Amino acid sequence: MEITPASALQPRKTPRQARSVATVEAIFEATIQVLLAEGAPGLTTSRVAERAGVSVGTMYQYFPHKQSLLYAVLQQHLAGVVNAVEDACRKFRGQPAAALVEGLVQAYVDAKTANVEVSRALFLVAVEMDTAELIGGMTKRINAATMALLASACDAHFDDLPAVTFTLLAALAGNTRTVFERGAKPAQIKVLRHQVTLMCRAYLLAAAVPKAPPKPAPRTATPRASA
Repeated sequence: MEITPASALQPRKTPRQARSVATVEAIFEATIQVLLAEGAPGLTTSRVAERAGVSVGTMYQYFPHKQSLLYAVLQQHLAGVVNAVEDACRKFRGQPAAALVEGLVQAYVDAKTANVEVSRALFLVAVEMDTAELIGGMTKRINAATMALLASACDAHFDDLPAVTFTLLAALAGNTRTVFERGAKPAQIKVLRHQVTLMCRAYLLAAAVPKAPPKPAPRTATPRASA
């Protein structure tokens, strides 16, 4: 199978004005609709243009071919997952370790399974393109947000924070990917949501070093009233 290199996947231009942004959003939505209805082999730029209500020429102003279009849709999808994880990391910052890891896991699984059909379709598309740079950039953002979250735990710290962050995210991503490879049925997602939360919480608490409770402030002597 020939992998499309990243250099050939970039859009021709980025929309700036509101009308152009709306046009590209319509193209993205149409791409998803055609992808779900026809699969990647049946997706063509002409079918997407027809569904989006634009001309093929308008499509080519932004995307030179269908692989470039699919890459842009994948990029938008992954950005949504990363944004959800970053939001959760900000929301749960400063909480106990058990609470913050549960919040992180639920936000990740929610983002990945918000639209299972779309996620599965794009997962299959991604294997035919060079997505190393794209996924690498998204992974760095999730890594940074997660590391800051773990460092903020109010009841624990971690002797090797980078290693703990890597292991936690690898377990989370690996289990989620396995579920998608096996069809991502509702029952599988339900099991994933429960079991991966237990696993990640148990690992994090095992790796955590409890923080010592703060020492009470020294008591000051009450001055005696003068006679």
